Amino acid sequence: MNKVNPSQQEIAMTSRQERLTTAAYQQDRMASAEEGIGACGWVLVILSYILCALTFPFSLCFIIKVVQEYERAVIMRLGRILPGGAKGPGLFFVLPCVDSIINIDLRTVTFNVPPQEILTRDSVTVSVDAVVYFRVFNPVMSVTNVTDASTSAQLLAATTLRNILGTKTLHEILTERETIAHLMQTHLDEGTEPWGVKVERVEIKDVRLPASMQRSMAAEAEAGREARAKLIAAEGEQKASRSLKEAADIINESPIALQLRYLQTLTTVSAEKNSTIVFPIPIELLQLVKARGSGGSSTF
Repeated sequence: MNKVNPSQQEIAMTSRQERLTTAAYQQDRMASAEEGIGACGWVLVILSYILCALTFPFSLCFIIKVVQEYERAVIMRLGRILPGGAKGPGLFFVLPCVDSIINIDLRTVTFNVPPQEILTRDSVTVSVDAVVYFRVFNPVMSVTNVTDASTSAQLLAATTLRNILGTKTLHEILTERETIAHLMQTHLDEGTEPWGVKVERVEIKDVRLPASMQRSMAAEAEAGREARAKLIAAEGEQKASRSLKEAADIINESPIALQLRYLQTLTTVSAEKNSTIVFPIPIELLQLVKARGSGGSSTF
């Protein structure tokens, strides 16, 4: 069986939810459009067609509109959205005097959430800012359900950031940024869905601590480093002591090893640039002289 990546599943579910929301909203708009614009509205529409015909070809400058690939046009005729929802991309016609057009950008929009002074659950005041990525997935809903979708999303992001971080401790804010960002994205997506806006990504950009808290954390970190350094030094002294003890035991078992160590020391000293070198008399030589002295005295 083919395994589906969790991210792909999430994207598929999101797309399906967007399609269902868009379809339900379009059905409501179609039902509203079927009510008609009334007799007076039809009179104005007919007059608009006559005006375009009388001023042809100059009226082409006003009735022909072009929508880019990344845009959609929401056309309102006498205050009602035309059946079919948003138009575009491409070329289409509008009637002067009775049609008004609103272009909606479908590209992903990025905005910075201003730094928020937040009191954490453990009573620490921190300043946190974030970055939010969102896009419009339903142009009609973004026009009819909210005055300014971008500004509304920014204000909602600032409020959501304060509400979520207020329930977290300072340690959780510093170590669980990805979890907090995902939780914030979920809350924002639920709030902006009726506006036709999809929040794609949220990132916690910076967490700034008070100066006193920074000094305390720096002192704590320094104390921890000093404690680890002392522990490492003590372990080194312990290992060195064991090595010296083993070396002493080896020299005690083999007296010739002391003489070899003596010769090695002389080789190391002679390699240095010294003006005067003092050679200590080996203990074995003194013992030999003493033994001969004792032998000579016994002879006499």
